[in-house]
Amino acid sequence: MTRPRPHILIPLAVLAALAGAFATSRAADDKKAAAPRPALTVTTARPATTRLPLRLDANGNVAAWQEAVIGSESNGLRLREVRVNVGDIVKKGEVLAVFDADVVNADLAQGRAALQEAEANAAAAQADAQRARALKSSGAMSEQQVTQYITAERTAAARVAAARASLSQQQLRLKYTQVVAPDSGIISARNATVGAVAGVGAELFRMIRQGRLEWRAEVTAAELPRMKPGLKAEVKAASGATIKGTVRTVAPTVDPQSRVALVYVDLPPSLSSNAPLKAGMFAGGSFNLGESGALTVPQQAVVVRDGFAYVFRLNQDNRVSQVKVTTGRRLGDRVEIVAGLPPDALVVTSGAGFLNDGDLVRNVPTAVPSAPAAPATVAKR
Repeated sequence: MTRPRPHILIPLAVLAALAGAFATSRAADDKKAAAPRPALTVTTARPATTRLPLRLDANGNVAAWQEAVIGSESNGLRLREVRVNVGDIVKKGEVLAVFDADVVNADLAQGRAALQEAEANAAAAQADAQRARALKSSGAMSEQQVTQYITAERTAAARVAAARASLSQQQLRLKYTQVVAPDSGIISARNATVGAVAGVGAELFRMIRQGRLEWRAEVTAAELPRMKPGLKAEVKAASGATIKGTVRTVAPTVDPQSRVALVYVDLPPSLSSNAPLKAGMFAGGSFNLGESGALTVPQQAVVVRDGFAYVFRLNQDNRVSQVKVTTGRRLGDRVEIVAGLPPDALVVTSGAGFLNDGDLVRNVPTAVPSAPAAPATVAKR
């Protein structure tokens, strides 16, 4: 009996082992290829509670605090000189214009002469009255004659008083030939023309008193109860400059057409022609109503799509869910989440703009940054 040859069985065993190893390796490769790959490597953070300033945005006109109308108090006089123009800064008592005073000086000289004549007649009448009183007891003069001299004395005294009043009137006319500023401020309009004959009360200049302006903010009736005198406000000029002011008063009525009320905000006085705010401008601003707590996330975590705000919440299976949220105020790079996000959610911060709902991501957690100390511009809620 012939025995099987062993050198034939050994290669068959080797081939079987190699085939098993190849099958195992191929199954592992197939399994590895079938495993899903992360779409993006992201960083995440949890919402933080931050103190944010409460602000109310409003719009309104900038106007003069008080505008003085400077008119003519002389009648029938020719304007001889105009010393100021629009935009000039004047001081209280400064001469703005001068009328021709020749006629007034002539009337003043006549008034002085009339006063001297009246005083002379009064002195003579007084002397006659004194003599009449002395002779009254002796009987040399009748009672009627004495009464006539005393009456003449009183009439002469009255004529002296009338002459003095007329002279004072002419002196006042001479004073009015110089138009002076009633207060310090900025000339905002000029109607005075050299050579013109102005009547009494004719407007010559307009002036912004003390250079003070006010912002007349328009506030709805629902927001009106929060407006109180003394509130701080910020007004933004067209140049980008921000001017701080204080609420002086709140209008007692609401406009029946627009349903808004005016809030008068005093602005710092400025007598410079380069002031950022001018009377007649339309400006926006905000009122500082205090602070309140808010749930905030980094600004880069908020994605705006189709007009709505979303954040991506990271789930336990490393997949993200797109969550619609309502945003509110802003402080630096932090955005307030008003509704739609629980406070313990883990949201994607970097890379959120490249994700879609249900994407698998690789998470690299980051620490929550601290809120800025100084308040910044806050958007209207």
